[in-house]
Amino acid sequence: MKKTLIFLPAALLLATGFAQAADEAAALALAKKNGCLACHDLNKKLVGPAWKEVGKKYAGVAGAEEKLLLSVKKGSKDVWGPIPMPPNATVKDADMKTLVQFVLTLK
Repeated sequence: MKKTLIFLPAALLLATGFAQAADEAAALALAKKNGCLACHDLNKKLVGPAWKEVGKKYAGVAGAEEKLLLSVKKGSKDVWGPIPMPPNATVKDADMKTLVQFVLTLK
């Protein structure tokens, strides 16, 4: 019985790690499909900020998801520098929500 209790946390940690990796792969595939990766990277600034920087900036900010959804859909300017983010009105709302929620998990 003790062996089960000892191995259970390790199994949970492994399962969580695999789930996070799967979520990241799914989010990146969705980002690629919608053209997000032309301007954004997970870890480094391209034309737009690294998604990890966005996640850090908005961590714990009330209304962050709604603010980012609006920025993605309608575009934004002067948030991350002089290069504006163009509107992404053709991206499905469900895809935007998934991507914004993913970005907000990054730190």
